[in-house]
Amino acid sequence: MTQTSDAILARMMALHPKIIDLTLDRVWRLLEALDNPQDKLPPVIHLAGTNGKGSTQAMIRAGLEGMGKSVHAYTSPHLARFHERIRLAGELISETHLTEVLDECYARNGGENITYFEITTVAGLLAFSRTPADYTLLEVGLGGRLDATNVITPEVSVITPISIDHEQFLGNTLAKIAAEKAGIIKRGVPVVVGPQPDEAMEVIEATAARLGAPLIAYGQHWHVFEERGRLVFQDENGLLDLPLPVLLGAHQIQNAGAALAALRHLGADEAACEAAMLNAEWPARMQKLKTGPLIEAAPEAELWLDGGHNAAAGAALADVLAKLPHRPTHLICGMLNTKDVSGYMAPLAPHAASLTAISIPDEINTLSAEDTEAAAKSVGIKAGTAQSTMAALKAITAEDPQARVLICGSLYLAGHILRENG
Repeated sequence: MTQTSDAILARMMALHPKIIDLTLDRVWRLLEALDNPQDKLPPVIHLAGTNGKGSTQAMIRAGLEGMGKSVHAYTSPHLARFHERIRLAGELISETHLTEVLDECYARNGGENITYFEITTVAGLLAFSRTPADYTLLEVGLGGRLDATNVITPEVSVITPISIDHEQFLGNTLAKIAAEKAGIIKRGVPVVVGPQPDEAMEVIEATAARLGAPLIAYGQHWHVFEERGRLVFQDENGLLDLPLPVLLGAHQIQNAGAALAALRHLGADEAACEAAMLNAEWPARMQKLKTGPLIEAAPEAELWLDGGHNAAAGAALADVLAKLPHRPTHLICGMLNTKDVSGYMAPLAPHAASLTAISIPDEINTLSAEDTEAAAKSVGIKAGTAQSTMAALKAITAEDPQARVLICGSLYLAGHILRENG
């Protein structure tokens, strides 16, 4: 009987004692054993950054597909199923195909040390190399310089806004983190740069200058803003007047700008740019839940799901909540113990009628519900705990059946919700 992808993925978890161990040596070794699939990909757009990588990638994909192009896409982490990480020519990889490439990578690795992310990234590259497409979108997993995706020479690089995150791996200053992200810049390859703090931008500019990589930078080579309910984008090719992105939030204007700058560099016309705004799909980014057990348990409530988890994501979420029609908003929040919990919650405090803290189910690094509750109280949010999302939802809607409820704090929690509520 053929092993399922889940069984192979479980075996892969045991190949290295650390989940994260930044180096490219193991990746290069396995790629060589597989006859270097990274050299056989359709033209690559490589994305790094702290915030907005996934949304920007989703808009670039929608724009390229609006040009009639077929697009591979690699992203992480997955939400409900691993297959979401690997999209082949527009379609999620099949169970059969995924099992085949995982098995092949596992066998060729020969029991050597390699992390889960590294070997699964190589599996994605292997699948991409064997399936015809016009473009490949590769999203960095962590950092950039030593990330397992940084084994290609792209057509264009994209660096979305950088902020403090993953300090234990990338460094404790914006300059150090920016140096890691700027590690995706390749000699002579144009790099689209979204809005950046000055400290990060200085590092990116210096890296690009050293490598002769042309900059396509926000505020210098392109501008984007909202005007009268439309998105206005301007670069050296002229001005575009487009619909606002379907992805909610003021921060998505900036993400849209980076996507449009990349698309225009690739020759996209106005119709393709409009498709980027209207057709992008990115789950767990202010996603309105419409079906499933949670909806059935609270039919009059308005349920939202968001996977943002750092201070910048908290600020972006607060901005979205401020612009929604007025309605008491109650948060159900679960977070990891590796995150800046208070930094995430502080911007949300003025918009939250309450916060119910939960532990993320089946997640070893979850912050306890009690610690999440304490963090919420420390920034002035009325808070309590519950055993589960369903219990929290029932308690909230028992008091206010028509409440707005936002489930938030972690992509791992968002994935759990999408699996359970699918």
